[in-house]
Amino acid sequence: MAKTGVFESDPTAMAKAKELKKEMQKLVRSILEEEGDDNLGVQAFDQLQEALLALKEMTVRKKKMGNSSSLEMFETMSCPDEFRCPLSNELMRDPVVLASGQTFDRPSIQKWLSSGNKTCPKTQQVLSHTALTPNVLIRELISKWCKKVGLEPSNLVHPHLVEEEEPVLPKSDLEIFQSLLAKISSPNLSDQKSAAKELRLLTKRGPEFRALFGDSPSEITRLVGPLKGSSSNVDEQLQEDVITTLLNISIHDSNKKLVCENPNVIPLLLDSLRRGTIATRSNAAAAIFTLSALDSNKTMIGKSGALKPLIDLLEEGHPLAIKDVAAAIFTLCIAHDNRARAVRDGAVRVMNNKISDGLYVDELLVILAMLVSHWKAVDELGELGAVSWLLKIIRESECERNKENAVAILHTICFSDRTKWKEIREAEKAHGAMAKLAREGTSRAQRKASGILDRLRRAVNLTHTA
Repeated sequence: MAKTGVFESDPTAMAKAKELKKEMQKLVRSILEEEGDDNLGVQAFDQLQEALLALKEMTVRKKKMGNSSSLEMFETMSCPDEFRCPLSNELMRDPVVLASGQTFDRPSIQKWLSSGNKTCPKTQQVLSHTALTPNVLIRELISKWCKKVGLEPSNLVHPHLVEEEEPVLPKSDLEIFQSLLAKISSPNLSDQKSAAKELRLLTKRGPEFRALFGDSPSEITRLVGPLKGSSSNVDEQLQEDVITTLLNISIHDSNKKLVCENPNVIPLLLDSLRRGTIATRSNAAAAIFTLSALDSNKTMIGKSGALKPLIDLLEEGHPLAIKDVAAAIFTLCIAHDNRARAVRDGAVRVMNNKISDGLYVDELLVILAMLVSHWKAVDELGELGAVSWLLKIIRESECERNKENAVAILHTICFSDRTKWKEIREAEKAHGAMAKLAREGTSRAQRKASGILDRLRRAVNLTHTA
């Protein structure tokens, strides 16, 4: 059985050693066979000596590294300074960015923070928060460097795996969280505002802070405390920061039920839909959309009267709020009972007017296609003259989804109100858009268009028979 050489576990080193040995064999042969030229012999001896030294150096280095881990091998080699952690001076396995903008290895900086330090160890800057963000760029550079020098970075931590893990907060973060909640509960408006702003930033950046609110329902009550029972002269910035923090908290799946069932939250969101900065109103709508992901929350929010202020905000038509408002109305109306509430609260009229003016067609058509399952919505669209703009969308729109929703709404109107058949039939004679859609539209659009055409043909046949 052949012996296991010191290079056999490293293919690159094996290849280099093999080349050196072949070169040495050639040099030895040339020395032994050389008879006349002493200069050539001396040159061959020099080259042989260099090859022997190179082979010796490789052998010594490999023996030193033979039982070492990959990271120990990195340290033996010339590692770029920017790849070393400022705290440990070792190659970073899991580079993360601190609030100061400096990059550290996660285990080292977590140990620093867990010891109660609230400053950046490199810049001495006081930290606004201690959330850690994976430095994907540095990790990729380290990975490329490892491959370049012939090493496999097998024990580098993948950033996506880190993000999926539930973060463990150091003691200092828990202290910051509790101190901010104590501060926002203060009767001093300045303290409330600074604490609300900081909580808004922390819950935006770090899932660990969002999760903390789910650990105790009382923390949500403390957060919204400054807005409870407030009069119309509530500080707008304080309101915006608290409502936006509620939105951030609601993103965390485990918090949705807890936030929605807190008796203070929904009334404050509804109040914020009606007044405050446009950012406050938009974020209140976004919070309702996020909370409505749970079916039980859809019903609870619908019963609270949320649809009316959402529809009012939609009617105002502020560009910054439209998408959040439309998303909230759509998600709530997935629950059938909320469709009746939306129709009762004027959604059909508002959406009809917006679409007929060519505004937010993409967002609103899909909601109307859902609302027409309620008979009153169908009657109202007929009275508002919706057939004309529905036919125009089918005829002129370049968006297949809009054509599909338009013909679906028209199909329901057509089968519910025969007084509209004449208008549809005349438009089809003039343009043939329905027949084209029945041939070339999406599968759903083809079915609806074919259904309308079939109904029109049967109506004509009945007339002739009569």
